[in-house]
Amino acid sequence: MTAPHTPTALPYGTPDTPRLAVRGEARLEVDPEIARIAVTVSARGTDRTTALTDLTHRNEAALTLIKNYGDAIEKLETGTFSLTPQLTEKGRHERIRAYHGRVTHTATLNDFTVLGELTTRLADLDLTGVDGPWWALRPDSPAHRTARTRAVHEAVQRAREYAEALDARLDALLEIADLGAENNAPAAPAMRSFAGYGGATQENAPALDLEPQRQAVYAQVNARFTMTRPAL
Repeated sequence: MTAPHTPTALPYGTPDTPRLAVRGEARLEVDPEIARIAVTVSARGTDRTTALTDLTHRNEAALTLIKNYGDAIEKLETGTFSLTPQLTEKGRHERIRAYHGRVTHTATLNDFTVLGELTTRLADLDLTGVDGPWWALRPDSPAHRTARTRAVHEAVQRAREYAEALDARLDALLEIADLGAENNAPAAPAMRSFAGYGGATQENAPALDLEPQRQAVYAQVNARFTMTRPAL
């Protein structure tokens, strides 16, 4: 006996229940929530002990200054430490002429009103460099949810307009494929670099006026629906 033939569902629906696939997109521009700066403390000495001592003192001064800003500092992390001997360029024998030490830190701030003052004061310290700021949103920022929600609404609205153009209406939702919502930083983020080499005083280093850079938040979804039979 021949097994009865069971019709398979068409991948694109049927004439009575056509499938409709659309993409929903959303793009927001919002104010940043945090700013990061990188702080590099350096020291150089003709012997290892001198270089380490100077580096320790300068590093302590930089960390103390940062921590004095209290709750405005959301996070403070140490990146790398290095102490590198520098050899003489001439001569047959390896002779060390100096030691170069360096420590890097990353500070995350949530209070932008003190950002300009802190960067200026850090740059005013001996052999201390400051890079940044880098503006950003937190991973759990409500802006990401808002963008995703708008992308879904846009997909539904687009699908409804397509159905109405055929004198039909949406019948059921089959699938929503979340492509994610990402905070895409611009290709050339706004940043500034400062370096202090001693000799300056706090009175000669006024606070910088730093304007937060608005952040772009994107969301995309693919949605598939069925709709009623169109009137063609």
